[in-house]
Amino acid sequence: MATSEAVRTGMRAMVKVTCRPTVTGLEHVPDTGGFIVASNHLSFLDSVILQAMMPRMVHFFAKAEYFTQPGLKGRVMKGFFESVGSIPVERDQQAASVAALDLLVEHLEAGTGVGIYPEGTRSRDGRLYKGRTGVGWLALATGMPVVPVGLRGTERLQPPGSNRFTPHRFSLTVGPPLRFEHLGPRHPLPPRRQATAQVMDAIAALSGQERVPSYNTPVSGAAQQPPPPTPS
Repeated sequence: MATSEAVRTGMRAMVKVTCRPTVTGLEHVPDTGGFIVASNHLSFLDSVILQAMMPRMVHFFAKAEYFTQPGLKGRVMKGFFESVGSIPVERDQQAASVAALDLLVEHLEAGTGVGIYPEGTRSRDGRLYKGRTGVGWLALATGMPVVPVGLRGTERLQPPGSNRFTPHRFSLTVGPPLRFEHLGPRHPLPPRRQATAQVMDAIAALSGQERVPSYNTPVSGAAQQPPPPTPS
């Protein structure tokens, strides 16, 4: 735990020095208990930024390949992602993704934070796409508060198709928690859709993005965040 906090503190200091971000609303993050961070998604670095800047640990999905690379570089990469709370998940494997979502429930019930991108993958045109109902399911299944986040400008830190980090100012705005009735692990689709829609409305208000009424889809060959699964 001490190692994880040291890594997050180091990352936070580096981000502040190199990017001089504008961060507001951190007081909305609950002091205790589980919570769900739901954010828009503009850059590969979004998870690292959120994990570094949030006042409490937030567990995000990360591609399983990040934990299995060979050699010294692979061990360093695995150690880093583990230290910031990342959870390995296989891309494009629904069974594995659902199991990972169940793991998020375990983290929430243990009193820690988890993060999810309702869009499922990065927006490559800067617009905010329709949210998938995994976030609605997670909120309704656990009764935990959803903390909406709006990111602006993180796409300039690592443009799509680039592996280089380019320091640039960005903003991170945290909104008031959203609370939904605890309906347990099984509930009909309409409440999931309604909860998801409210989360997306809150994200849009914080990010100022143009809305898109359809789902986003990954670009073939691009490194992407595993999509949030939607339990049946």
